[in-house]
Amino acid sequence: MSIDYTELKILPRIKKPSDLAGLSDEELDLLSEEIRRYLVSVVSQTGGHLASNLGVVEATIALNKVFSFDNDRIVFDVGHQSYVHKLLTGRAESFETLRQRGGIAGFPKTNESGYDAFNTGHSSTSVSAAIGIMRADALLKRERRVVAFIGDGALTGGMAYEALDDVGQQQLPLIVILNDNEMSISGNVGGLSRHLIKLRSARGYRGFKKGFSSFLKHIPFCGKWLSDRFEGLKNRIKYFILPNVLFEELGFTYLGPVNGHDIRALVSAFEHAKEMDRPVLVHIITKKGKGYEPAEKNPEKFHGIGKFDEATGESKTTFGNSAVFSDELCGLAAENERLVAITAAMASGTGLDSFKESYPERFFDVGIAEQHAVTMAAGMAISGALPVFCVYSSFLQRAFDQLVHDVCLQDLKIVFGVDRAGLVGADGETHHGIYDISYLLTLPNMKILSPSSVQELRASLDWAVKYSDSPCAIRYNRGVLPDREMSGSVEDVLSWECIKPFRSVCVVATGRMVDRAIKVCADLGVGLYNARSIRPMDEETLEKLSHARYIVTIEDGVVNDGFGTQVASYMCMKGSGAKVVAVGVPNRVIEQGTVAEQDDECGLSEDKLRETISGCIGGIYA
Repeated sequence: MSIDYTELKILPRIKKPSDLAGLSDEELDLLSEEIRRYLVSVVSQTGGHLASNLGVVEATIALNKVFSFDNDRIVFDVGHQSYVHKLLTGRAESFETLRQRGGIAGFPKTNESGYDAFNTGHSSTSVSAAIGIMRADALLKRERRVVAFIGDGALTGGMAYEALDDVGQQQLPLIVILNDNEMSISGNVGGLSRHLIKLRSARGYRGFKKGFSSFLKHIPFCGKWLSDRFEGLKNRIKYFILPNVLFEELGFTYLGPVNGHDIRALVSAFEHAKEMDRPVLVHIITKKGKGYEPAEKNPEKFHGIGKFDEATGESKTTFGNSAVFSDELCGLAAENERLVAITAAMASGTGLDSFKESYPERFFDVGIAEQHAVTMAAGMAISGALPVFCVYSSFLQRAFDQLVHDVCLQDLKIVFGVDRAGLVGADGETHHGIYDISYLLTLPNMKILSPSSVQELRASLDWAVKYSDSPCAIRYNRGVLPDREMSGSVEDVLSWECIKPFRSVCVVATGRMVDRAIKVCADLGVGLYNARSIRPMDEETLEKLSHARYIVTIEDGVVNDGFGTQVASYMCMKGSGAKVVAVGVPNRVIEQGTVAEQDDECGLSEDKLRETISGCIGGIYA
């Protein structure tokens, strides 16, 4: 580590938020600098979400200074920007274990600290969760303040607006901090906003406004007319001088914009919000990646990044499968002008940057709105376009209803590039893509391809675009699939590849597990098959396998109702005596760590697979 935590001057003194109370303004500024240096130092070694955390340093300090989170609650939307909160709530000393097995999580975890109010990992959920906490508090007669911290990106998700509308309609005294890192703030707007914060949050102002309106209404003959004109004038002025009036219309008192890097201005705004007894939205302006030049210049790259060189900002990791998928997609787009690409705020993460550059008129980024993306794709498909939606497996599950109702029931030709399928490592349980096989198998008309190599990934996309007439999901893991020659042609992707001929014990692997199965089975007397199509299954091969004594299925998805279960169901319907031993991710929480550690925990490591297959050869499974 380039920074020794114990040599920092201020941060080691902060064991709990109340320790901030005794710091001078100069010490708070120094604390901000130390936190930024420490964040860059740690994340360069562990990987993680850096740019978002660098942008909220002062805001998090101010929140922990104003509110007492021993009792008050704060819910971070998405949660990847909670690193600073962790540093201020007793976890700084162990922060170097960030995202490692048994270490500090990259997202809020209630079982990690009482200062983490709610487990979050997906977007647009904070306001809903905060309302739930508030309503339970009212029921149980608890008195405390509840804060929802949400970014402007998360406000592209419809769930956030459902919750904001609920808050405003019921006039719940929730405090929403809107972290806006897309806009700039000028001096004159800042000065006006600070004045308005004090004016509009003052009880005297609200009382005067109500009393003056009542006074006008009681003027004989013209009172109501005057009151209505006064209200109309007030609203026109408000719309002219205040940004984001939407929140006022939803029932919130809007405070801001506030310079999100000025601790004193933030403390003042939060103190005003704390004293109000109605919904309040504090709009803060921050710079994503602030304080670290590479992150400031390229905040998207440093949003979620693997290990990198601290001095240069150069990444030490690659995400090959996303790039392969995107490269093939660009080639197909050159041949088919109906083909369009869709992303939900993950153009870089899913490798679509190159498509965006080559075909900007056929590229659609809808923001963090997976439900909208899927139904929009359905609208495009039914009107003759050929949509390809590239999305992380973990995020696709947010649009399950749209997959059912808008895509599969209409049997529309849409291709889903299901990126980050399987276990994902350090991001942990909220980001694993282990459920897609199970839930996609429940949907009518949905085809599921699971390539095991770079060549099969390209061929799977080619087949889905050129030959499929139904919705088709292509799942591929984070990282790099092996460069292995594919048997057959593009038209053969629905057939299973026989890698080792039939024996009494046969192994059937899918996706990234095929390469591992090849290594494990190299010196074992077993048959080995590559199931590159999960649906439809290759019934000709299954018929052959029905004569085996044991069939070991290997998948990097949850084993309940997954690929292995489908094979077992087929054997049961055929009346086969073959015993199916399904190996996959158990239906329990698999916490952060390396993918290798997670594989071993799930019985998917080479040693564990060899043990399972050898047990079948020895007949130990009854």
